[in-house]
Amino acid sequence: MDGVTTLGLTAGTLTTIAFIPQIVKARQSKSTGDLSWGMVTIFSTGVLLWLIYGIWIDSLPVILANAVTLLLQCGIIALKIRYG
Repeated sequence: MDGVTTLGLTAGTLTTIAFIPQIVKARQSKSTGDLSWGMVTIFSTGVLLWLIYGIWIDSLPVILANAVTLLLQCGIIALKIRYG
């Protein structure tokens, strides 16, 4: 694995796991009121487009980071629906 791929995977991992504390907090507090539907929708759409872009250019770091981020966003959406 080359340095550019390693850098991409590291960056993708850090930006993706940044959502885990938000999910944990939302589950513990049973509240997602601080997250607007506008932000959640726009961000999720952007992540989906990044995933499509990553597939298009065949970039493993872009694909992995955005696939996992999209799954985490789906968790946030589920919590928002449940506790919203």
